[in-house]
Amino acid sequence: MSDDNPYSESLFRTLKYCPAYPGKLFENIEQARQWVHRFVQWYNQEHRHSAIRYVTPGQRHRGKDTALLKKRQKLYETAKVRNPHRWSGKTRNWNPVNEVWLNPPREIRAREQKVCK
Repeated sequence: MSDDNPYSESLFRTLKYCPAYPGKLFENIEQARQWVHRFVQWYNQEHRHSAIRYVTPGQRHRGKDTALLKKRQKLYETAKVRNPHRWSGKTRNWNPVNEVWLNPPREIRAREQKVCK
């Protein structure tokens, strides 16, 4: 992957792989703008991201992710107590994610590669 413009490359891939991505060309620029506007609203306010523990970017941006994640953690712990045979190990990690990188600095990439070896 090129590091030339990781933000635009990531955005293009995200748009392209969206299930609602149109299968045909837009008829005009206004139609394209409307579609992108709807996509951005969906992506930021409805789509739950695995990298940030299945909260939306909007929830995280507004600081609502911590309360949601605490509620999920409690729900999972209660479910494990009620039905321990359904759990082979720990419950899902619902701790808030502090940093998410699109293109991490070299020192962070190197540190992560050491951990993965």
